[in-house]
Amino acid sequence: MVNPDLLVIVGPTAVGKTALSLKLAKEFTGEIISGDSMQVYKEMDIGTAKATAQERREIPHHMIDLIYPDTSFSVQEFQQLAERAIWDVYQRGHLPMLVGGTGLYVESITHGYHMPKVSENRAYRSELINLAEREGNMVLYQRLQEVDSETASRLHPNDRRRIIRALEVYHETGKRFSDQKKRKTSPYNLLWIGLTMPRDLLYDRINQRVDQMIEQGLIQEVKQLKEKGYHDGLTSIQAIGYKEIISYLDGDITLEEAIESIKRGTRKFAKRQLSWFRRIPEIHWFDVMQNPVYTEIQQLVAGKFPRYRE
Repeated sequence: MVNPDLLVIVGPTAVGKTALSLKLAKEFTGEIISGDSMQVYKEMDIGTAKATAQERREIPHHMIDLIYPDTSFSVQEFQQLAERAIWDVYQRGHLPMLVGGTGLYVESITHGYHMPKVSENRAYRSELINLAEREGNMVLYQRLQEVDSETASRLHPNDRRRIIRALEVYHETGKRFSDQKKRKTSPYNLLWIGLTMPRDLLYDRINQRVDQMIEQGLIQEVKQLKEKGYHDGLTSIQAIGYKEIISYLDGDITLEEAIESIKRGTRKFAKRQLSWFRRIPEIHWFDVMQNPVYTEIQQLVAGKFPRYRE
């Protein structure tokens, strides 16, 4: 069986993955498969930094705007749909490009994870949900840290749904979620590109991006979601940028406090992203501040996937 070609572009938020992927897609007849867990949600555009409508007209994008914010979406579902999209792109003679910063989602594709199947225990799940409602998500996160620190280190403390899932796996099997993800030989002919930059410059970019999101209408976007009944108990609305603006709209914090909280949360998220991807030895890392970085990446891609070059 043929292993489809797959170019993977990873790195922290705001480092320039979108710009690079668009440029490479034009040169190598590529189509982009988003590897971002939040870009699957409709009506959440500004805060998730989706490619613009114009960019999506120029280059086909997949795994974006699949579901509404109140719909649950698992890693398994992402894996199934993304694999289908990759095969579709490859069979049409185009280069599939998996681009994103959600490590678990990206690796579920590249490493062909077999996710543990655990029967639903509604009583235990209700117990966890009620605990989080009473005492906050951090209580669940701390519980996960105690039984599966590896999985906890890869999740945001407010990612309630995935924290609960990992706790369910441990509760039902007595084994850690991180131990049950089985890696096999990749089903793809892979080339990994990783983007990075000096941390102080990255943090400056993150701060600027948050300011731009506010200018582009993030507050109005969140207000519209709130008016439609989407609340902060949803996994989607727990995304960085959304929960803080909800708190501002509810009068719990000032706008300045919300913006600073978004910046701080995004910087921490970028740090976690780098920690995740640094574990993968196959990644070719490039400092985007070094010239001529695009030429080097271009040559690497052309050497691996020469048949796609226009």
